[in-house]
Amino acid sequence: MKTTEQEKEEYLKKVDKITPNSPIIKNCIWAFCSGGLICTAGEGLFKIFESLGFSEDNRALLVNIILIGTSAILTGLGLYSKLGKRCGAGTIIPITGFANSMVSPSIEFKKEGFVLGLGAKMFSVAGPVIVYGLLTSIIVGAIHYFLMG
Repeated sequence: MKTTEQEKEEYLKKVDKITPNSPIIKNCIWAFCSGGLICTAGEGLFKIFESLGFSEDNRALLVNIILIGTSAILTGLGLYSKLGKRCGAGTIIPITGFANSMVSPSIEFKKEGFVLGLGAKMFSVAGPVIVYGLLTSIIVGAIHYFLMG
């Protein structure tokens, strides 16, 4: 009869045998390049709007609108998830990833209706980010106010 330790070792050997190896270096390069391309596109748009005479605040706003809108459209067409599978964190970290996290649950639950589906599930992923981001900013603001104030 096998001991529990032997069974664990055999199980781990089987898991290692069937688990595909993740090409970490290749994935990091894809993430770096894809994230860099998104940021470069944003910077290019920023420069285009600068040459058109927009103020810095308006340039930043327009770039964000374009990147978020493009991400939302690609998510709606089912293309952003394919891009995300290939590029990994490169598509998650920029603002485009946040837009994707807002649109994805909405699309998934739209069949449940506008109120209980789309409206209720839209912030299921982004909601905690917004809540804890606001909470953190309030705490940091209070600390700054009382220490520097």
